[in-house]
Amino acid sequence: MREIQFREALREAMNEEMRKDDRIFLMGEEVAEYNGAYKVSQGMLDEFGARRVIDTPISELGFTGIGVGAAMNGLKPIIEFMTFNFSLVAIDQIINAAAKMMSMSGGQFSVPIVFRGPTGNAGMLSSQHSQCFENWYANCPGLKVVVPSNPADAKGLLKTSIIDPDPVIFMESELMYGDKGLVPSEEYYIPLGLADIVKQGTDVTLVSFGKMMKVVNAAAIELEKENIHAEVIDLRTVRPIDYATVINSVKKTNRLVIVEESWPLGSIATEVSFKVQKDAFDYLDAPILRVMGGDVPLPYAPTLIQEYLPNPEKVIKAVKQVLYRS
Repeated sequence: MREIQFREALREAMNEEMRKDDRIFLMGEEVAEYNGAYKVSQGMLDEFGARRVIDTPISELGFTGIGVGAAMNGLKPIIEFMTFNFSLVAIDQIINAAAKMMSMSGGQFSVPIVFRGPTGNAGMLSSQHSQCFENWYANCPGLKVVVPSNPADAKGLLKTSIIDPDPVIFMESELMYGDKGLVPSEEYYIPLGLADIVKQGTDVTLVSFGKMMKVVNAAAIELEKENIHAEVIDLRTVRPIDYATVINSVKKTNRLVIVEESWPLGSIATEVSFKVQKDAFDYLDAPILRVMGGDVPLPYAPTLIQEYLPNPEKVIKAVKQVLYRS
């Protein structure tokens, strides 16, 4: 085990897979000469050269289409978006080409491609650069959607995503690239669709993913001080979702609070809530609660950002509500 940054874990994952398979290449804005906008690809141009670490123009639709075509012809692209907000320019290629190609071609073409980059709020970036797209992409059959919360998961999940035969959306966070965590020295892969029980508990189940796991973990620590023992689950992937782990936990704790940064309507939290009430309704001792981002475009002002986002205090309030202690 070593303690490394989130960005370093991502870089190790790409380096290890690219050394094994010369069909894998990285392409995106500033990934080569500048070493990546967030220094995730630092040093990769020196090792792999300009044919495999490729700087692009500011043209997401164009280089995403090139990546999809390359994947259909036997290569394994990793496409980096400087932010998933910019993926909206390329969403036609992601949804109508990459995600649907296997089905439309009757299984003749697979599209082994990874689209990766940061998602969600990263400070005072205002409405157009702060959106969460996990639920958008998870809504589309043909895509897999991965949202890691720590360096060890980031490396293991990205390695699995790179070798996956299907298109994978791999969502990170600008606010996590500098986070440090213990990462195994030996090679490892983490399966997609397998949630992680971060903390065992008996009183309430807390479910989240991505950087909101920081909020959940902080809330769980404070709840322990009040003798409230939360079971904490990190979904890690939101398509596929590991419903079984969540349902088995709810059968034990009888209460569920889901924390997610995105807008409430059509959220991952909504989908998980439906599945739990459908398959574990008799085990619930309180209504399921969600702690979500505000139902407005994210403002610029720090005070309004704080009001918009989930935080430990909001999670603790929801937990006490489902425990009828509020």
